Amino acid sequence: MILVAELQADMSESTSLSLPIAFERKRYSDKLLIDLYRKMLLPRMIEEKMLIYLRQGKISKWFSGIGQEAIAVGCTSALATDEMIFPMHRNLGVFTTRNIPLSKLYAQWQGKLEGFTNGRDRSFHFGSLEHHVVGMISHLGPQLSLADGVAMAYKNRKQSKVTLAFTGEGGTSEGEFHEALNVAAVWQLPVIFVIENNGYGLSTPVSQQFRCEQLADRGAGYGMRSMTIDGNNVIEVYDTVSKVAEEIRRNPEPVLIECMTFRQRGHEEASGTKYVPQDLMDYWIERDPVINFEKYLIAEDVLSEDDILDMRQGIKSEINAELAQSDNFTAPSHGLEISDVFKPQSLQDRAPSNSTETKRFIDAISEGLDEAMRAYPDLVLMGQDIADYGGVFKITNGFLDRYGADRVRNTPLCESAIIGAALGYSLEGGKSMVEMQFADFVTCGFNQIVNNLAKIHYRWGATADVVVRMPTGGGMGAGPFHSQSNEAWFFHVAGLRIAYPSTPADAKGMLLSCIEDPNPHMYFEHKGLYRSIEGEVPQGYSNVPLGKARVVREGNSCSIITYGMGVQWAEQISEEQDIDADIIDLRWLSPIDWEAVRESVQKTNRVLVLHEDNLTGGIGAEISAWISQHCFEYLDAPVLRCASLDTPIPFSPILEQDFLAKARLADSLEQLLAY
Repeated sequence: MILVAELQADMSESTSLSLPIAFERKRYSDKLLIDLYRKMLLPRMIEEKMLIYLRQGKISKWFSGIGQEAIAVGCTSALATDEMIFPMHRNLGVFTTRNIPLSKLYAQWQGKLEGFTNGRDRSFHFGSLEHHVVGMISHLGPQLSLADGVAMAYKNRKQSKVTLAFTGEGGTSEGEFHEALNVAAVWQLPVIFVIENNGYGLSTPVSQQFRCEQLADRGAGYGMRSMTIDGNNVIEVYDTVSKVAEEIRRNPEPVLIECMTFRQRGHEEASGTKYVPQDLMDYWIERDPVINFEKYLIAEDVLSEDDILDMRQGIKSEINAELAQSDNFTAPSHGLEISDVFKPQSLQDRAPSNSTETKRFIDAISEGLDEAMRAYPDLVLMGQDIADYGGVFKITNGFLDRYGADRVRNTPLCESAIIGAALGYSLEGGKSMVEMQFADFVTCGFNQIVNNLAKIHYRWGATADVVVRMPTGGGMGAGPFHSQSNEAWFFHVAGLRIAYPSTPADAKGMLLSCIEDPNPHMYFEHKGLYRSIEGEVPQGYSNVPLGKARVVREGNSCSIITYGMGVQWAEQISEEQDIDADIIDLRWLSPIDWEAVRESVQKTNRVLVLHEDNLTGGIGAEISAWISQHCFEYLDAPVLRCASLDTPIPFSPILEQDFLAKARLADSLEQLLAY
């Protein structure tokens, strides 16, 4: 904190008014200065009211931004109203400066139906695309990557616009901060990253957060411009952001701005401020951004004390009126909880063409992507090595020449930031496909998938029009980090659709369905199928209905419920051992076609659930439980599961063969049929 004090002391030397903050009005009019003052005063007075509400139990939690208003107000006022901003908890001034109705904000904080999240999320965890504001989630950092995606949309469309995203000094230790800045720098995206350095991450001081002198110094490591400014000086914030925004609208590039500030209250009210030395607290209270600016305006004859009293009274009346309106709002209802998890989809009925060609599985995926790129001019493909190199499996070979670098984007090794950028791009109406080089690597982007993509429509109605392609599966001796079957990780997460084709025709048609549907999709493609199977694939654009299973073959002795490589194994053993099996290829794991499962069980009365994933916690457990609950009266034997061993997948081909479910399939079927 010594560096902060030195910085502020240096700034205070230049003031002629003996104020701790060195205001310099530059060329700005009285009207603008008064406007900035009122915009800071409004969130300050709202917060003072909310602290009373908190004590009265009318709201459950509050993250105070008192002492930091100049940053939110200065930044927001400096941007055009149609430029997207990504605020955090302490940025109430962003929402009020964008003129979001106070009554609706109150409804949000009180968890009422008229709030932005219908009572499903808290405080500032929401967005309003109408006001070009997208709030945070509790995990620090993801909003920065979303800002990259929106900026990518601006740049691709040749729009002279910028995005601005906030983070705290603590959040700069998160991996997402570094990924987001790196992606923005590599792609030269028009993003302003604003660090609100208030000295503490909850109670942890900056001396325990980082070793560099100033966080702005990190900008040089990413090849971007950076600067440190007085975050309590609203004129300096406004002036700096205005100039930077104008520059990067003309010549897109990211810029990092560190705003030195302090929060006068706890991280949230329950935590208090006992960990802050009193002399440090006194130092910053003396530099209160609202009070100091008020004194400056009076000294400059821009406002009188009577003007300020009148303004305060007007704001107080506005606050009370809006609060009274929100008192009549309603508690949330239960009726829409399930239906609001996904954006309603209405896929166009695109029947397959009668004209077909024999294609390998891998070629069908490539053809599906190509059809989608032609059908959706805003579709962007992103992934490591997918451009010039064509991807490690060559699925996008030639795409760069056909569609250009704006739409076929090589990415840095920043899985989380790229998925976040895809979501940000979706907020501006675009579609995106993100390729995981191997499904195993999705762990590096897990947070964005399960906490942002999957929840954003349920939380506040936004669209996550993103497909994540997942080359998956074993059988090729690739070891424990290039062979995992991890579909069950996502099966548990509400808000994700999961596709897992087993034929070339489905590989193409299901991929087109995923891209067409404006919801997040995990699209699993088994590497072992890429070049080992081929089949007739309809030409042109056609899709496969969401959530409809495929009957692979009809039989009466037993049902094999499976998907992916399991379909090949089931067909092979049924033919080799002359088993009259009814084979159901689920192909969609979310949603599952339960009716197709029921019909097969009713017909055969014996069920084997087969998948390549580990046994424990696999999707087969849920299918088995559903059958036991809903089809018990039709069963002549227990539901059996055949899956891979409960170990990581080994490298040695000898060990891998024993690991895979195929090694136990014959015995499992024999046990089922003999029961």
